Order: sequence, then C-alpha cells, then structure tokens
Amino acid sequence: MATSASGVTNPRFNSCVEVQLDCSEMWSLAQQHAYSRLTTFTDERKGQLLSFANVRARRIAATYARFYLETEDGGSPTKKGRYYWMALGAFASKTVACSMELKRVQALPTVYNGLARGNFWLFMDIAPWHWYWNKAPGSFWKCEPQRNAQTCVPQVRKVIDILPWAKEALPKINYLKTNPFIQKGFQFVAQIEAMTAAEKKRPAKQLEQLMAIAEHEQGKVLQPLIYEDKDFVFWVETQRYKSVSWASPALEISFTSACKTDDPTLVSTAPSATRLEDLQSRMFWIGKAAIQFHGLMQTRAAYMEGELRKMAEWVDMPDGSPPVFVTP
Repeated sequence: MATSASGVTNPRFNSCVEVQLDCSEMWSLAQQHAYSRLTTFTDERKGQLLSFANVRARRIAATYARFYLETEDGGSPTKKGRYYWMALGAFASKTVACSMELKRVQALPTVYNGLARGNFWLFMDIAPWHWYWNKAPGSFWKCEPQRNAQTCVPQVRKVIDILPWAKEALPKINYLKTNPFIQKGFQFVAQIEAMTAAEKKRPAKQLEQLMAIAEHEQGKVLQPLIYEDKDFVFWVETQRYKSVSWASPALEISFTSACKTDDPTLVSTAPSATRLEDLQSRMFWIGKAAIQFHGLMQTRAAYMEGELRKMAEWVDMPDGSPPVFVTP
C-alpha cells in the first residue's frame, strides 16, 4: 500500500498507480523531502527531527553536495554543474556546522541559535526548489508562482507548523514563496543544461547562477531571518571589538570538508571592513568568495569534487555527536 503527500492510497499490494498531482501536492512532496533529510526514523517508521543542529547542518551540506554531484533523488549525471550554488552551499553549511561545534559558540545561545535558525530555514527554502526541478522540470514554471507554505496539503502543513522557529521564521521569509532571484537562478539552470560541458560560456553562466541564488539566499532568507534580529545583530556588532571577537566564529569559509586547513588558497576570509548585518557589505565578501570558489572549481575540479563527495557521505549522519548543549 502506498500513500502520497496528498493522502492518496493504493490498496493493491505491490502495484503502482499513476497519480496526477497538482502544484500544491508537488510542493508538499518537495517540502516533505527536505524535512525527511533532517529526520531520524524509529522502527515504526515514525520520523523525528534531528535534535542536534550541527548534525542537521552536516546533513544539509551533504544534501547540497548531492544536488551538485547529481546523486540526489532525480539527479542526472550528464547535467552535473547546473546547480552551481549547491556546491558552494555545501562548503558554507559545513562551515556553519564547524562554528556550532566550537565551545565558545555553544556558550553564546544567541549566536548558536541564530546560525542554526538561518541554516535550517535556508535549507527548507532552497532544497525544495531544486528537488522540484529534478523531479518535474516540465511543470516547474507552471507551479513556481504557487509555492506557499500555507497551501501545502494538511499533513505536510501540520509538520511545517511545528518545525523549529516556524512561527517567527515563515512570515519573515514570505512563506517560502518565489521571487525574481529564484526565477533568474533557474533560468540559468535551464541555460546551463542546454550547454555542453566543453562550451566556453558555460563557466560564466554557472557563476551567474550561483550569484542569483546567493542574492536570494542572503537577501530574501538570511537578511530578514537573522540579520534583522536585534539580539543576533547585537552580537554581530559586538564581535567586531577585539576584546570579545575571540568568542565568535571566524568570518571565513574553507573549501575543504574539514573544519580547518593550512592551505591559504582554500580559505576565503571576510575583509576587515565587513559588516555582516549589512546586506551590501556581506554580499561584497560573498562575491569575492564566489570568485575564489569559481577559480578552484575551474583549476582544481578533481580536488573540489572529491571534497564534495566526502561531505555527501554525511547524508545519514547519526544524531548526537559531537555533543552540544544548546538546541532549539
């Protein structure tokens, strides 16, 4: 017996039926996929959200890596490279996990929970867009305008409403609805798919795709969700003082599956004048990091994809290790 997100049930054992899903049901399935990736299941197949935010961040990094590598559900190896942001996103989510595993960050609940909240809801937003394109690109543009957390089927809406920070997060990120950056990002995906791997214009188009999704990520999700939160901004501002900066995570991203590397060519450090709470200031650094990432993907592709494959293995990482004591 099989049940879809809409509750359609097939009573014939070991058989399949074709079910036509509407846009609401498709977005419900996409959202269900994102949630299940951060869930542990009991013997009765009952799902429970992972308790440890650092483990969630590592599973998120794994999912992003899998999307880029085309090993995610519905992926197509011949189209590898179309989801360029996902590769950078994997390194970024790994960086968030590493930050939350620092004892000095665990001692600051506002910082820890801000990082956890932003990482979690960015994933709930961005993964379903990519899942939908993987599964049903032919109907993506028809259903893209209709995505709305409030119109998911009741079973899925019930789960969404009890997710961590849902009540405060969803209004701030416009209930997961579309915007011009998402539209532009997936227009670039379609253009990249139409190019051969050897086409000279393809790398430039990939970088454009990355930056369009980065504008969405930073401006439409993280800015309203955490960088306009007065308590989080207080700590962001405070950490610029040398006397307390030791207590906050370093403003850098390393292009490695490990938390640290001794190779400076694999580290993007924020310029000293960066003001994280300011979108334009933050985007200046992200633009520089994206160019550095892009250079590595062009000149050291085997290394970069090797690191992404290592992160992809975290997809089933068990809950609870390493321990943290601040959880939502």
